[in-house]
Amino acid sequence: MKLLLVGATGLVGHEVLTQALANPRIESVIAPARRPPAVTHRKLTAPIVRFDDLPKDADWWRTDAAICTLGTTIRKAGSREAFRQVDHDYPLAVARLAKAHGTPRFAIVSAMGANRNSPFFYSRVKGELEAELTALAFPSLTLVRPALIGGDRTEQRAGEHLTLLVLQRLGPVLPKAWRINPATRIAEVLLDAALGDSTGTRIVGSAEMA
Repeated sequence: MKLLLVGATGLVGHEVLTQALANPRIESVIAPARRPPAVTHRKLTAPIVRFDDLPKDADWWRTDAAICTLGTTIRKAGSREAFRQVDHDYPLAVARLAKAHGTPRFAIVSAMGANRNSPFFYSRVKGELEAELTALAFPSLTLVRPALIGGDRTEQRAGEHLTLLVLQRLGPVLPKAWRINPATRIAEVLLDAALGDSTGTRIVGSAEMA
């Protein structure tokens, strides 16, 4: 199969890319990004793009499945508006183009607590995106809602690092929904959704990935 992966340079995206390139069922991976990925592979094509001006007629939009792992933080983005652009506008643009080119399966990293009616900006943005993706009516849509994501980041997030350390200590006594979700496990769930035969909209909660 041919897989479209958007967000391959991030923590979860890198894990998806690693697993996809090793999977014999996947013949090719298209990973558009703002910068080249850190790996090269005979199955990998990585066109350089600007997400605020995506090429609408590129042949590589036509795939068997698409996975989106784009995401940032308000602190890193610099403002709420910039955060919304990365976590809402860009993924929605990718989904619309993939759907327009006939891609039947779409899986995306959302967030625990996503709700378009939430009083919290972060959760509200995630919920709004989920609602708009659902309205696109993909034959198969998987919304993955992790809690805190565990893994080795190239960037340091001091507050998140401290929280991870605390949750690692408390993990055995915490409810599954509150435990750390390893990036490798999230990637497995996304790939299973891309390679599977389920239809309709499916939500994968953090407890299933603990």
